[in-house]
Amino acid sequence: MFTMRSAALILLVGACQAALPAPTLTHASPMRLKGGGWFGLGSKILQFDASIATDRVKKVWKHDARFGMEDEPYHIYFEEIISDRFALTKGLQLIRDELLLAFNRPNHRNEDQNLKISDVQECAADLSIPSVLSTCAYTVCGDRICQSSSLRDYNCAVAGRFASLTERGEPKPELFFATGGGTDSGPTLAHVTVAHSIDPVIKKQIYNNNAKSFLLVNIDICTHCGHLDIGKNGVGTLNGKKYSGVGAIYGQAQESVFRDPRTACGAIVGMLTNFNLQNPVHVRLRNDLGEANYQFLSKNDVPADDGSPCRFLIAAAIIAIQGMRNTLEALGPGGELDERGVGHMTAQVQINNGDNNECILYCARGTVFNGEMRVQGLGVDASRYSAKMVTMKDGKKRVKVLYDGTDQHPILARSYSVQANAQVTNPAKDDEPEPARTNSPVPTISMSASSSPARQNPRGRVTELESQVTELRQEVREGWTEFRQSIKELMSAVAPLAQGDEAAGDQEEGQA
Repeated sequence: MFTMRSAALILLVGACQAALPAPTLTHASPMRLKGGGWFGLGSKILQFDASIATDRVKKVWKHDARFGMEDEPYHIYFEEIISDRFALTKGLQLIRDELLLAFNRPNHRNEDQNLKISDVQECAADLSIPSVLSTCAYTVCGDRICQSSSLRDYNCAVAGRFASLTERGEPKPELFFATGGGTDSGPTLAHVTVAHSIDPVIKKQIYNNNAKSFLLVNIDICTHCGHLDIGKNGVGTLNGKKYSGVGAIYGQAQESVFRDPRTACGAIVGMLTNFNLQNPVHVRLRNDLGEANYQFLSKNDVPADDGSPCRFLIAAAIIAIQGMRNTLEALGPGGELDERGVGHMTAQVQINNGDNNECILYCARGTVFNGEMRVQGLGVDASRYSAKMVTMKDGKKRVKVLYDGTDQHPILARSYSVQANAQVTNPAKDDEPEPARTNSPVPTISMSASSSPARQNPRGRVTELESQVTELRQEVREGWTEFRQSIKELMSAVAPLAQGDEAAGDQEEGQA
């Protein structure tokens, strides 16, 4: 029998539970956020302390970089790309293994909150220390000649260190195979890579537990170009023109000793020599190359000092660089990254030489963070390129690409408005001065090959609203689950009192 006394007890227990303080984040209660109530309902993101991230980005730009030399892939990866990215994460907890995100789902086997929390919870990262959530993306042409040693080397050396890891421990980088390489769309590439790396719940937990934690997005844009050795006494043909006495022909590759040489990249070569307006790949590559560069390279070669034709290599380099710049534009000014997002990008050309150890031409690098975008490397004006052949110790010849006839490449910078969750605090002052690279201030970068300003990503605001809606839905679900659990606990606590009340009522009736 349910009496007024039972109802009063229920209200009293409920009031006592409401008066209890919300617990903070521990391994025993992984879904409860520090300072934000139950599951972060009504919580605010901690104000970001940019001091560590700012210091790490500065260290990257103190590294010397060598651009334009056809070189072994592992040399490029270790000396240029991996060293930069470890500088960004040095001394911080690197979160990329999915098991380190076990705090996000305390019971991954069943959503029933009454079941025991899984022991996998012990794998969860300690978010109270400064942490970096890392992801990695890579683009290259879908041509099968690109899918052998270079892709394998990339997965082992770069993705194996900075891409997300499956629960089985396998790297899972974002892979995009745009025909001709480069990017189908820089804004789309940026949006997908960021969206897959962090969801609203993980963002809130990482951001709310240490003011210095941040997201690191690594993207490598790659095109490709064939390298056919013909030797001093050999003769080669490219687009009906014969070459003899040159070190190599760039634009042709022999993918097997049992096959004749063929063009590579066929899409880039076809775009420059036989442009088809009805071919969307040709149109995209021509847009990325820039109209002035298209007119120049479709009519002129860029020979190396020994006469080796290099115009298709130059076109591939510019397309990769422009793809990198378009994606940086979307990450920073386009709003895909908030104030806690650091973007690191590179542009490369994969050299298909028919060898088990294919080479790479490192073209450019760039970062976006805290309202500043920086780029360094080869440029996007085909008329300013030149090349020379270098004989290696093994007797093979490789190309050295120059921009404005020099190895010195200034750092170009521009500012943008940060897409913020919270206002960025002033970073700690760094007493160590920036290295003097030029006698003038860091010049402003023009992001377009045609010198017109690049278009900003129009999806920035839409993406922000979508993220807020998703976060709100998640909070409602979690709040409802917590509410149901609280009701179960309340009823369990009240049941003995209700039974006692009913027994007392029966006893009174018996006496009557």
